[in-house]
Amino acid sequence: VQLQASGGGLVQAGGSLRLSCAAAERTFSRDVMGWFRQTPGKEREFVAAVRWSGGSTYYADSVKGRFIISKDNAKNTVYLQMNSLKPEDTAVYYCAAGLFLFASSKSSYYSSAGKYDYWGQGTLVTVSS
Repeated sequence: VQLQASGGGLVQAGGSLRLSCAAAERTFSRDVMGWFRQTPGKEREFVAAVRWSGGSTYYADSVKGRFIISKDNAKNTVYLQMNSLKPEDTAVYYCAAGLFLFASSKSSYYSSAGKYDYWGQGTLVTVSS
């Protein structure tokens, strides 16, 4: 499964960006798509996740109310709409696909990078103050 992330760039604080993650093929065997971010010297941090089937969404507390994850099944694409951006949102953003055998309503269940086995190449988001 190839994942292609795009949409990063430079934006002022308070602005918006939309990231896209296109899957080269429908990840039938991977039921969850996630977005993570990483800054130099830090571990990859969970941002949001969405289920292909049903569309349930999950968010990190740090982005809840500002970011929206969505999907387009027909296009095999997942989006991350980022609003009210802050300088601390600056990072390389990665999309990922994972198989979760059980469903949970808790975002923490989807937050471990180790549970995702396919990753995109990353797209840089820089938020200036």
